[in-house]
This record gives sequence, structure tokens and C-alpha cells, in this order.
Amino acid sequence: MKKYVLLILVALFSLSCQTNEQDISSIENDLLPTFYIQGEKPEPASLADRMEHYNVPGLSVAVFRNGTFGWAKGYGMADKASNTPVTAQTLFQAASISKPIAAMAALDMAEDGIIDLDADINEYLSSWKLKDNEFTTDEKVTLRRILNHTAGTTVWGFPGYERTDNIPNAVGVVSGQGNTDSVFVYKVPGVSWQYSGGGYTVMQIALSDAAQKPFEEIMAERVLEPLSMHSSTYAQPLPDQLHDRAASGYRSDSSEIEGKWHVYPEQAAAGLWTNPTDIGRYAIAVQQALEGSNEEVLNSATVQEMLTPGDNNYGLGLGIRYDGSHFGHSGSNAGFRSDFAASKKGGNVVVIMTNSDSGSPLIAELMQAIFRHYGWPQLQPTVKEKAALSEETLRSFVGKYQIAELGEISIVFRDSGLVVPKENFIQTEIDLVPENDSTLFDASDGTPFHFTFRDGLPVGFEVQGLTGTRIEP
Repeated sequence: MKKYVLLILVALFSLSCQTNEQDISSIENDLLPTFYIQGEKPEPASLADRMEHYNVPGLSVAVFRNGTFGWAKGYGMADKASNTPVTAQTLFQAASISKPIAAMAALDMAEDGIIDLDADINEYLSSWKLKDNEFTTDEKVTLRRILNHTAGTTVWGFPGYERTDNIPNAVGVVSGQGNTDSVFVYKVPGVSWQYSGGGYTVMQIALSDAAQKPFEEIMAERVLEPLSMHSSTYAQPLPDQLHDRAASGYRSDSSEIEGKWHVYPEQAAAGLWTNPTDIGRYAIAVQQALEGSNEEVLNSATVQEMLTPGDNNYGLGLGIRYDGSHFGHSGSNAGFRSDFAASKKGGNVVVIMTNSDSGSPLIAELMQAIFRHYGWPQLQPTVKEKAALSEETLRSFVGKYQIAELGEISIVFRDSGLVVPKENFIQTEIDLVPENDSTLFDASDGTPFHFTFRDGLPVGFEVQGLTGTRIEP
């Protein structure tokens, strides 16, 4: 009898492997843009072709289905100079995906009564203090507000440091002794949302001060080890013994990051080295805690709070996506881009990591292909119709526009259409297509430019939260 049971198990394992290989092959050859114009639907492309198109040297992906590991695979080069390929075990910088995993440790310490989510964060800061000012008279910066980006703290992101730089510690970072401004409160805490890596660095210091331990030890003991994330570390700089497993980062023009990667003393905000499979283990743990089947790190009530969307659909460390059905987070460090999405129910997780500044659109296309293959309906291409406007109407948009936060851009008429040329902070030329008589959109990704008018002529626009004001006709 045992012989037949063994044969059955072997057969099932073989069938599972064949199914995964078929799944993987189908996905690899079915990438579509996340956006296209009505009537211009593109043909499916291969992952290899799209990696070449976007100048992405290497990519790693992991998929979990029904609460269990499905498959993981690496593509391309981890390091071009040494001809080292990406494998499923290759380490990437997770960038801002560091935040939701750090949030788990903070919430675990709150469950243990070491830190209070709603107390003034200064109660736990001993090596440095967040200065009070006119904005903190009645409302305080708290751990909860840091986690959901409503603390009112400054410094949105971090560029990292070359490995040969004089690198400050976290206290030096928030004090303004590094390559970013000091962290301070610039608006009343709790009033509105603003992404703040600076706030997470304040949290990092508070957790270390409260526990009297280095942050990387807190993360290892409270999250990485309990969740069997054995390929992950918050140690910065990356320990020498892990260098051979680490991917090198690349710019969009394929040039290598100086020193192969940057160092991030802002560990909670951007300092995690990991791979997609380990991030998937974290996501599965969140799913299981939510349903109460595994509360090894956090209990179900805490995870319910973690996944309750607040301002900008952000929970406690995690973004809530697709009308509330999924959670996830993206990441962007110098030379690295990453993203993951996990269903609240059903145990489905997709994690994708790349070693290129131009990895984000490729990640979006591959994520969409994976969702489409498995019949998960949440990700579909955006399709827009092109309006037929006269040349006279199109030419009325031509001119120079000032974006206060960034600088000037131009809109010119060329080859019967409108173009934003590559100049100033515009790194890639943008073709603008009319959606109607007051909205143009980026032909590459559908990003809308909504125009305002005076006396029938455009005088400005809004795009992705930025405002452009016309300064020259």
C-alpha cells in the first residue's frame, strides 16, 4: 500500500510541476501594455522582449495561490559585468516595501505593550527628539500616524548613499546631517495624508530606543525569523557575506549604479534586502492572521486595523488596492523597482522585483499578465478613446507652462499632434492625445492632463496632483 501511495504522490508532484511550467510559459508570452487607445490594441509580447524594451537587466517573481507557494523564477542578469544571472534566490533592495514589513514589527511591539500606537512618539525617543512647534500644540505625532502617513512629517523619500560615502546613522539622517533635510513637523498631525519616509525613520529610532536594540535585530527577531524569511535582512550596509547573492542596480540608460548599489541607513523606510519569495511569506502571514489561522506575529484584530483604509487608501503600513480587495506596496530605490499585491481573501500573492530604474512599467505589465492568466479580475488594461479635434483646437494648447514644484515644460505642435519635448525635468518625450476638448492624455500610459480655460483658451492644467500654469502662448 505504501508503494502505491508514494507513486500517487510522485505523480501529483510531477503534474503540479508540469502545470506550473505551462502557467509560467503562458504568462511569459502574454504581456500587454497597461494602457492602450481604443482600436489600437497591441499584440501580446514576451517578457524577454519587454525587458529589452524597458532596459531592465534582471527581474525576479514569486506567485502564491490559495495560501501556498506556487512558483518563483528569475530572469536576465543580476550583474552584467560578471554575467551573473538572476535566480529566485537573488537578493534585491525592496526599497519602500521595507515599510509595511517594518510596520509589522512596530505593531508587534504595540501588542506587547512596549509602545503605544496613540502616544506621543517622543515618549519613546531617547537618542533624539522630534521638535514640537506650532503644529504639535494640540495634536502629536504618534506611531499610528507615522504608519498611515498622516503624522505631518517631512522628507518624502531618500536617495541613499554611495558605499564609499561618509554614511550617517538614522539619528544623523533625521537631524539633517546626511543628504536630505532634517525631519520636522510641517502641518498638524492627523489632519491629512502625505507620504513620509522621514516619519518611518523617526519610527525606526523610536523602536530601537524603546527596545534598546539595533533596528535590524528587532526586525530579525520579531518578523524575519518567525516568518522564515531567511533570505532577508535590514542590515545596512549589506553584510559582505551576502554580496555574491545581491543584484546590482542599474539606471534607465543601462549604466550601473556607482558601487553596484546604494546604502540606506533609513532601514525602516528603504533598507530591506530580500527576494520575492520572502515578501510572499510576509503577505501570506498577513492573510492568515486576518482570518485568525496563524497569529504567530500579529493577532487578527491588529491586522484588521492594519488593513483598514484611511486617507489615500493607506492602512497601517500597507496600501489598500482594487476597491479594498487587496493590499500591497511598491518600492523605488536607486537602481531598483519592486511591487507586490496580495488578496485579502483566497491566499493569492504576486511579488515582482527588478534591478532597474525603469522597472515599474514592466512590473505593471507582468503583474497584469499573471492576474489575467489565473482569472483574477482586478487588473485590466485601461482603454481610452481618442477624440477628433481640429488642428486649430490642438494648436490652442501650444505654449510654455510653469509647474511650481518642478520647473517649465513646453507643449508643441508636431506632425499633426501635440508633444511635450524632452527638456528640463522631462526625461522622455511625451505624445499628448486628446480625450475630449479639455483633457489630453499621455499616449504611453494614459496619464490625463486636465486643462482649465479662460475666454476659451487653455491657461493651465492639473496632472498627478501637480498644477501647470501657462506663462507663454
